[in-house]
Amino acid sequence: MDVELQARFNAQIALEHAAERAYLQMSAWAEAHDYNGSATWLRSQAAEEGEHARLFMDHVLDRDGEVTLTPLEAPRADFDDLLAVFVAALEHERKVTGAIGELYAAATEARAYPSLPLLTWFLEEQVEEEASVSTIVGELEKVIDDPSAVLLLDRELPGRREGASGSDRH
Repeated sequence: MDVELQARFNAQIALEHAAERAYLQMSAWAEAHDYNGSATWLRSQAAEEGEHARLFMDHVLDRDGEVTLTPLEAPRADFDDLLAVFVAALEHERKVTGAIGELYAAATEARAYPSLPLLTWFLEEQVEEEASVSTIVGELEKVIDDPSAVLLLDRELPGRREGASGSDRH
């Protein structure tokens, strides 16, 4: 694997691990504030981000590259309300989507064509992830001033994970 492309893949691995930690931190905040449904949803999301990091690691290793894990900053830990949690989640998903798009462009430029199917899958996955979180943000925006409605939405969230496609790429 091209050294520059390998560095970009390692940066993506770090970003996926950062996403995993961010979702874990959001989950801890939600649970501490008695939003247990959201905490469950966020933990599931964290597990998926960890799996994404492993998929990128496997790809680098399968291409005879080297994986280098780097230190990560602590994720944001304090939020005003549940809406702020999911707005932060949506911002992070958009950041990941952008990074994967840049990685796809770099792989194309480097003629690393074996990387393109994996990156295409991830781009498609990100469309689903952004849409899912965006829907939750939109719903929370409508009900954030109604604690009963927020609690009803919170209770519903774990069931939304059951129908998700998740990481079917094994």
